[in-house]
Amino acid sequence: MTDPTPSGATPPPLPDQSAAAAAASAPPPAPAGPVDPDDTGVPAVIGEAADVGKGFFAALFDLSFRTFITRRLASVFYLVGLIAIGIGFVVYFVGGILSGISMMWFNPGAGISALIATIIVVPVLTFLAVILLRFIIEGVVALIAIAENTERTAQHTRR
Repeated sequence: MTDPTPSGATPPPLPDQSAAAAAASAPPPAPAGPVDPDDTGVPAVIGEAADVGKGFFAALFDLSFRTFITRRLASVFYLVGLIAIGIGFVVYFVGGILSGISMMWFNPGAGISALIATIIVVPVLTFLAVILLRFIIEGVVALIAIAENTERTAQHTRR
């Protein structure tokens, strides 16, 4: 290899300590940006000065729709949806089992088929309903996050 310094030039001075020692003695880096308290992966939103401290009911009755409440209520909607799906599962599962048992007195083949169909179909449809509910709520939350980020970008580009 050749020396990278031209002839007659002095090489740059060496640091007082090695890179490993400097990295070990450096303070830990501060987190970049605001900390995400809900850990959803969506960056935390810092609103306008007028929105600071704006309560839920003030945001609910904001007729200009400048404050989004969907992200605050997404977990509530998900919980209510899961409860509704769970109630539907119990109703259809118990109803299907009872219907299959009552059919067995008149037509054993139809009763057994109804029992097997209930045991297989109702849990599968319930699982698919939970997935669909999650997709819909995640999609709405993503759209709201896009709208909030677009609003912030528009505010920063107005000069």
